[in-house]
Amino acid sequence: MSIGLAALVVPAIAKAEQTLRIAMTASDIPLTTGQPDSGFEGYRFLGYTIYDALINWDLSSADEVSGLTPGLAESWEVDEENPREWTFVLREDVTFHDGSEWNADAAIWNLDKIYDEDSPQFDARQAGNVRGRIPTMDQYEKVDDHTILFTTSEPDAWFPYQLTFLLFSSPAQWEALDGDWDEFARQPSGTGPFKLTRLVPRERAELVPNADYWDEQRIPQVDRVVLIPMPESSSRTSALLSDQVDWIETPAADAIPRMESQGMTITSNPYPHTWPYQFSMLEGSPWRDINVRKAANLAVDREGLQALLGGMMAPAVGTVTPDHPWFGEPEFEIRYDPEEALRLLEESGYGPDNPVQARALISTSGSGQMQPLAMNEYIQQSLAEVGIELEFEVLDWESLFPNWRRGADHQTSRGAHSTNITFAWLDPFNGFYRFMHSSLAPPNGFNWGYVDDPEYDRLLDEARVTFDQEAQDAILAEFHAKMVDDAAWLWVAHDVGPRAMHPRVKGFVQSQNWFQDLTPVYIEE
Repeated sequence: MSIGLAALVVPAIAKAEQTLRIAMTASDIPLTTGQPDSGFEGYRFLGYTIYDALINWDLSSADEVSGLTPGLAESWEVDEENPREWTFVLREDVTFHDGSEWNADAAIWNLDKIYDEDSPQFDARQAGNVRGRIPTMDQYEKVDDHTILFTTSEPDAWFPYQLTFLLFSSPAQWEALDGDWDEFARQPSGTGPFKLTRLVPRERAELVPNADYWDEQRIPQVDRVVLIPMPESSSRTSALLSDQVDWIETPAADAIPRMESQGMTITSNPYPHTWPYQFSMLEGSPWRDINVRKAANLAVDREGLQALLGGMMAPAVGTVTPDHPWFGEPEFEIRYDPEEALRLLEESGYGPDNPVQARALISTSGSGQMQPLAMNEYIQQSLAEVGIELEFEVLDWESLFPNWRRGADHQTSRGAHSTNITFAWLDPFNGFYRFMHSSLAPPNGFNWGYVDDPEYDRLLDEARVTFDQEAQDAILAEFHAKMVDDAAWLWVAHDVGPRAMHPRVKGFVQSQNWFQDLTPVYIEE
C-alpha cells in the first residue's frame, strides 16, 4: 500500500536545507538496527548510509566494476599456513554516532548479536538477515584492542566479500536504550556517513550528515535525505513529475520519454545482476525435466522484452555475462527459438494442446526486481505460446524475500515450482554457492529449489578453497557452463539500474554495483 502524494511533501523550510527526496521501490522502511531487510535496497539506503562493514565496497567509479576497500578494518590477511584463520586490524579513532568508541570489544559485541544466541544482545531478526551470507563463520576472538581473529569452518577464499554484509551498530546506544532493539531502530547509532533522525514506518526515514565521519572524502554534501517507500512505478513517476521527490528508483519504461521531455535525467549503468526464475527440483515440479527447462529458456524473446523496457535491460544467457571469466563454454545456447522449444516439449509429451502446468512466485515491486509485473506477464505469454502454462502467486516484496530461505516446500510458497527473485553476482558465494550447493538448502541458505547435484557441490567446494584467482576463475567457468547446459534456471535479464532524477540533483556517480554512494550528491537550486 502506498501513501498519498500529498503526505510526501517535505516542508519548504526543510527543502531550503538542501534536501534530497528519494522514492524507493520498497513498500516499507527497511530495518534500521544494523542488518537491513528488504534485500539490497535495504543495504543501499538504510545499511551503507548509517553503518559500515569491516570491508566496504568502493562505489566511486562508473567505469569499473566495484571492488573492495577498507572499512572499519584497515587491513586483513589470511594465514598461509592455516587458511582458515584471518587477522583483521581495526581502524583507530572511529566513533559511533553516539560518540562511543569503535574497537575490538565493539566488534565482538556485534558478532555476538548475530552468532551467539545466548548473548543479551542477540537479535534473531538481524541474524536471519545476514547469517546465510557468511556460511563459514566459525569462531572469532579479540587479539588486542584493535585486532580480531576470525576462524572459518573451512578454507574460504570468498570470506572478505561476505564480510561486506556484516554491519556494526553501537553497543553503548543499545545499552542506553535498555537493550531494546525496537527502540534502537528508532534511534540507531552506527559509524556511517549518515545519521537517522526520523523514522515513520511505511512513510519515511530521514537522514542527516555525520560531520565526524572517519572518511573525510565521504562527508555528505546534502543537509538531509528523505527516503520514501513507494512500490508502484506509476506513483514514483507522478511524484517526480509533480516535484514531490527529486529521485526515483526504477522508473516505468513507458514513462521515460515523458520524463526526459520534462528535463529529467535518466541514469543507468550495467552491473553484476541477474533476473531469473529459480526452479524447484522437488518431486512433482515440472522443472525436473531438462527438456521443459530448456524449452522455457528458448521460448523467451529477450530482445523483445528489452524493447518493452525501453532498452533498460541486457538479455541474460546465464547468471553472468558472456564476457565474464566465470561464463565458461556451455554447449547449450540460450536464444529465442520457439520451434526448438516446441520440439523439446513434444519429446517430453507436452505442447499447446497438453501444456505443462507450472506455478511461480513473483512480486509487485522490490529491490532489483525491475518491472516485475510487466516482465512476468510478457514471459507468461511467451511460455504459453510453446505449451507452458504459468500461473502466478503474487506477493509483496517483503513477503517474497523471506520466503527465499524457507524453500519450495514451505507453506508460504503456496505450491509454487519457481520463484522470481533477482540478485547480485558480486562474488562467487553470492552468485553461485548460496543457490546451488546442497548444504545451503533451506533453512541454511537460498537454495530455494533444493538442488542436490554432487558435481555442482564438488566444483563449488574446490573453487572456495582455491586462493589463486586465475585457477579459481577456471573452476567457476566449468561450474557455470554446467549450470547453463543443465538449463538449471530460466535466465531472462540483467538490470542496468535505471534511475530518474530532477536536473537539480548533481554529483551522483552511478557505480557498476547494486549499491550506490549518496555522499557526493548535492542539490543545485
